[in-house]
This record gives sequence, C-alpha cells and structure tokens, in this order.
Amino acid sequence: MNNINKTMYIPLFGKSYVSKKGIILQDKMAEEIWAKEEFELKGKSATKWLAYYMGMRARVFDEWVTKKMNETTGVVLHLGCGLDSRAVRVTHKKHHWYDVDFESVIEERKKYYTEDELYHMVASDVRNTSWLTEIKEETAVVVMEGISMYLQIEDTQKLLKELGEHFKTVHLLVDVYTEFAAKASKVKNPINDVGVTDVTGIDDPMMLCKNTGFSFVAKCEMTPQHLIDELTGLEKGIFKTVYAGSIADKTYRLYEYVKK
Repeated sequence: MNNINKTMYIPLFGKSYVSKKGIILQDKMAEEIWAKEEFELKGKSATKWLAYYMGMRARVFDEWVTKKMNETTGVVLHLGCGLDSRAVRVTHKKHHWYDVDFESVIEERKKYYTEDELYHMVASDVRNTSWLTEIKEETAVVVMEGISMYLQIEDTQKLLKELGEHFKTVHLLVDVYTEFAAKASKVKNPINDVGVTDVTGIDDPMMLCKNTGFSFVAKCEMTPQHLIDELTGLEKGIFKTVYAGSIADKTYRLYEYVKK
C-alpha cells in the first residue's frame, strides 16, 4: 500500500476516537476496524484535535448525502472511500451505492464490508471512469472527501467532466486544501506522518467549473457550531479558536457543486 493510501488511517482513527467518546459521530465500524488494523500513527495525525476535525468533516458529509438522497433518486458515488463506513452510517434503502478506491484499498475493505443488491465496491483509480458504463441511472450524488488534494487539478477537472457526461444530473460535495495549505504541507501537515508531502491546493472554487459542466453552488461549513457544541470546556474554546472559523479557512475548504 502506497503512502497516499495510508492516509486513510488518519480519518479512520479520528472517527473511531470520537465514536468511542460518544460525540460528533456514531461509527462502530471505525472502532472495530481501527482496533483490528493496529496501524501506528504518530505526531499530529494522532491528536485529539485532528480526530475532532475528522469526525466533524465526516458528519457534515453524512448530513449532506442524507439530504441529497431525500431530494433525489439515482446513485451515490463515494470516490476515494478508504475504509469509511458512510454506506453503513447513512441509510440508502432506495439508492445504489458505489464505494470506489484503489484495488489494494478495496481488498482491505472486503475484510469488513460485504456487497449486496444495493451496495457495491469498485476497485479502480478514481481517475478511471470506465466502470461507470454499468450504471444506468441519470442522477448521481457524489462525495469526494479527503482526495482532491492528492489529484492534480487537471485530473479532477477531467473526472468531473466525465461524470457530467455520464449522468444527466450530478450533485457533488468536495473538500479542498488551499494553495497555502498545499505549500505548507511539504513541511507541516499530519499527512507527513505517513510519508506524503506533495499535494494540490485550490483557492478559487470556480477552477472546478472550468470545462467540466459543473456550477458552483456554495461554500459549506466544515465545522458547524452544532458540532463544536458537542465539545466541552477548554477543548471547545481551543477548537473553535484554532481549528474552526477564519483560521481554518486559510487552509481547508468545503465546496458544493451541481451539474444539470
């Protein structure tokens, strides 16, 4: 497993950590997988502050997917799924769900997840969309959580263009590093702890609209107040000051797009 794939253990730890504490995110699968995998994290990647952030990010994506599924029919695509259990956390009784990641990651997933009539795992580089031919629905709800920074902007644009060509309507939620964060990541980022230093940053959300057919909808809140309020005392104050608001916005952003 390469270093980029190893980054999947950072959010897994975070989701396991907050779930055990009974705050922000209920994720028993993350607890189970983390306990069995015994992957060693060090430095900033294993701090409670990053764990809170990862838990909040996952919860925001969960709530967005739930909302979009209630509003639309079609399929859900989780691109770069890692070991995430969103397909378990979010009920999708009427939607086909495709979790997509590299072959080595999907092999790992299959130790814990089982495909059924609605749930599917696809072993593929997300930049290769040939597997989409098997999907006949016209609408897709797409989540790209924690992967845009590992793709070149041109690769992401190409991916979105191909998604837009296959589906009549696409709803997309994607988190991005800023250009400042990408530069800083060469020397200071929790992903450095698993050997990753080269990442992509995007300051202008319109970059992902260029030649893709997508329209920018909104900048979303990664750490909403109702989730910060699940922390208490000094931790709540420190997190709100250092890891949320304008300071966090300088490094990390969450964007919603649509293609119709």
